[in-house]
Amino acid sequence: MDWMYFLELAVNGALAGLMYALVAIGIVLIYKSSSVPNLAQGALTMLGPYLVLAFAVQAKLSMWLAIPLAMVSMFAVGLVIERVALRRLAGQPVVMILMMTLGIDIFLRATALTVWGGSGRNMPLGISDAPLFLGPLLVNRAYAIGAGVTLVMFALSIFFFRTRMGTVLRAIADDYTASWSVGISVERGVALSWALSSVCATAAGVLWGSVQTVDQSLSLLLLKGITVGVLGGLDSIGGALLAGLLLGILENVASGYLDPLLGGGTRELVVAAVLILTIMVRPHGLFGRQDIERI
Repeated sequence: MDWMYFLELAVNGALAGLMYALVAIGIVLIYKSSSVPNLAQGALTMLGPYLVLAFAVQAKLSMWLAIPLAMVSMFAVGLVIERVALRRLAGQPVVMILMMTLGIDIFLRATALTVWGGSGRNMPLGISDAPLFLGPLLVNRAYAIGAGVTLVMFALSIFFFRTRMGTVLRAIADDYTASWSVGISVERGVALSWALSSVCATAAGVLWGSVQTVDQSLSLLLLKGITVGVLGGLDSIGGALLAGLLLGILENVASGYLDPLLGGGTRELVVAAVLILTIMVRPHGLFGRQDIERI
């Protein structure tokens, strides 16, 4: 085995996996407050960079001004989604809320297709195309920057959940009824989690848009985000980070060795296999909390 080739695949896979984890963190934020997997996270990841390009190209703003404006806009989008679509379903079965998030995903993708069309658009972040070497290993510069942003977002998420508002969100996730009984506004907490999740989606979409292009395919990151979230435990932000590393390494190494033999498609096969095996063997993920109910 060529160990240098293996290490290069593993390192670049780990960096890409951290970018998957950024999508998963948004899913975890909502699950921690409402115990519902958000199937609209892929569409939010697609919508964010479209708004960035709208501010940068159509409004002719600087890219580094357009990104914060898009994040503020997506924060508002998250609040609106919770207030208009999800608050009305309070107390309904979880499957109803899950289907609503799927409906939101379809609506957002259709809206983006109508407004911006289906052609791909470049996301010019000014990332150099010059090779980046980590010792003898060639590293994807865009992945390295994306991994750094993910670690910053992870640190901010951990800090947030140690604040008073973070404690409130954890209480809401533990027990809606008990939270209401002590005067906690469950609706505001869930709305805030949707808003923060939309900001995470924007950051992930901008980073992935710079790697590929900004188009409908960004919404397909939902599958990677869900897989990372399930593997790490849907209520664990740290688990999402570790699971992203594991999935990225496994996916990249497998595709590097098997794609030349099989003709491609190994990445999608690995993601599907990891998701299925996790649900079958350890449905609560690596670090997810398993609640035991007494009857």
